[in-house]
Amino acid sequence: MDRIYLSPPDMTDIERARMLDAFDSNWVAPVGPHLDAFETAFAARHGGGHAVAVASGSAGLHLALLLAGVERGDVVIVPSFTFAATANAAVYCGATPVFVDSEPRTWNLDAELVATAIDDARARGERVGAVVSVDLYGQCAEYDQIEQVCAAAEVPLIEDAAEAVGASWNGRSAGSFGAAAVFSFNGNKLMTTGGGGLLLSRDRSVADRARHLATQAREPVLHYEHVEVGFNYRLSNPLAAIGLGQLERLDTLLDRRAANRAFYVDALGDLDGVSFNPIDRRGTPNHWLTLLVLDERAAASPNQVIDALDAVDAEARPAWKPMHLQPVYAGNRMFGGAVCEAAFRHSLCLPSGSSMAPDDLDRVAGAVRRVLS
Repeated sequence: MDRIYLSPPDMTDIERARMLDAFDSNWVAPVGPHLDAFETAFAARHGGGHAVAVASGSAGLHLALLLAGVERGDVVIVPSFTFAATANAAVYCGATPVFVDSEPRTWNLDAELVATAIDDARARGERVGAVVSVDLYGQCAEYDQIEQVCAAAEVPLIEDAAEAVGASWNGRSAGSFGAAAVFSFNGNKLMTTGGGGLLLSRDRSVADRARHLATQAREPVLHYEHVEVGFNYRLSNPLAAIGLGQLERLDTLLDRRAANRAFYVDALGDLDGVSFNPIDRRGTPNHWLTLLVLDERAAASPNQVIDALDAVDAEARPAWKPMHLQPVYAGNRMFGGAVCEAAFRHSLCLPSGSSMAPDDLDRVAGAVRRVLS
């Protein structure tokens, strides 16, 4: 049996043809026509605005926080239930992450706790440089409330949409919230360039500034002139060509992920103690990963299910470990914690790739049923 991976790249002749076009035309330099086309097409698909393709989602978050005005000594409010890159980007700027719990409807940032964290920081005499929301597992956060809180407090909002390509909230596309949004095209994402990311903003000046900083802040003169420190953060033209191919197939990739979740719900939803990561009807998630949630009635723990899947050569992983439980951030402030801690303890990510065959899905579901029955 071939191993079933959690979320592998899904490549076809479409992506291959795009990359070969970049190769055959000798546009293998850092920038080129495929990069320009990819930025334009991605922005159009995600609500408009201005796109800057970069080397990683982490690079995009770093730029977004710098452009929001985050400075050394600031605090940046981020959800605890996320991948480390969300918090690390604040540290790159010399700021301190302050963590906030999730709300139970989407497992994303709790707007009421954001307001509490802002008030607490200001009472301590601290400057709140930004709030970063995360669209966890491909589901957008409750932006109606989050945007109101940030606007009332006059704090910039950055959308970490790393996992949310193609998703939406109340009719608005992921990537259209806040001063800037950041996507990831890492190899395990729903849509990939093999590595890379993208910053999207409705403000052209923000995108232009990001592009400048991402190309070592080189001044537009004949010789190499620099008046500030920049970064080598631009996505390469061949990788952007792969992204163009993936973008052409985005609807298919989204449909397959949604079908995976529907299959798992139908095949496993009748088991005692079994549910799935919550979906809020106000949004349309991309179903990047489907998570199995096991309560005290379940016949096995998440780790036991992961072991059972490994025994049939299928990869599964725990949910994100909250940042406030990570040793590197053990001393940082945390507001709440019960929701994200419970999600971490009781959940696991099932194989969810868009290239999964019916036999793959049957193998996964069969192993899960056996250990939970």
